Amino acid sequence: MTDARKLVVAISSRALFDLDESHRIFEEGGKEAFCRYQIEHEEETLAPGVAFTLVRKLLAINDTLRQPTVEVILLSRNSADTGLRVFNSIRHHGLDIVRAAFTNGASPFGYIAAFGADLFLSSNAEDVKKALAAGHAAATILASAKPATDSGQLRIAFDGDAVLFSDESERIYREQGLEAFAEYEAAEARKPLSGGPFKAFLATLHHVQTLFDADESPIRTALVTARAAPAHERVVRTLRAWNIRIDEALFLGGKAKGPFLSAFGADIFFDDQQGHCHSASQHVATGHVPHGVANLDTPPA
Repeated sequence: MTDARKLVVAISSRALFDLDESHRIFEEGGKEAFCRYQIEHEEETLAPGVAFTLVRKLLAINDTLRQPTVEVILLSRNSADTGLRVFNSIRHHGLDIVRAAFTNGASPFGYIAAFGADLFLSSNAEDVKKALAAGHAAATILASAKPATDSGQLRIAFDGDAVLFSDESERIYREQGLEAFAEYEAAEARKPLSGGPFKAFLATLHHVQTLFDADESPIRTALVTARAAPAHERVVRTLRAWNIRIDEALFLGGKAKGPFLSAFGADIFFDDQQGHCHSASQHVATGHVPHGVANLDTPPA
């Protein structure tokens, strides 16, 4: 956790609000047409985007604790001029977001470290890849085919290999097959896995959870992995070695993750594999983490 007092999440304006129409105008008419459109519609409130519910629930933690424990930062490729519509919409929706970087078309990923962000969410895959390469937890947001849950509790689900953990085991599976993977995991069961790009973010979430009684936490986490017994043991022992609590762990043995994520009520799910992400996005909001061996020879999501 970069700041012992805060969980800091950086988010792009297109992840926070529905800017599909604005983006279409940008792609069809260019930057000048986009700027003109945004200024002409400056007083029109933007509708919530795919990560809006997630952000609202994150910020609600501050109200529950009555102290500034969570901060959301806006990182936008808009100019400050065209970004007025975004801030007007933030005010209209009552979101306590006061810090922002407007980069006028340039990638904003360089400001992640400056703001001390623990997580970066964006709809721009290239910005996400740059952030991951720089050592930050980051994901490309995919819209869900179903609306977000309206429960008050924030529910976040993670894949294991190449997200919470390194991709060392995934590499063995891809290079040598399932049997070799199972043998390797059994032999290494008592050796903790190395951390993946989301280890620090999970640790920060866990820290915030410890500020509440276990049965009253506004945050609930889940590990949703294609692993099955006996490959589950190393995962359990790894989290124990990290001293990090996961509230629920689902070892699916290759079953489709979407129905289980829906049953968990995830506000967002993070996975490194595009196939899993697109399947999951039929049920819940999903973040593609373009990290590890599964993304070496595939185009951005």
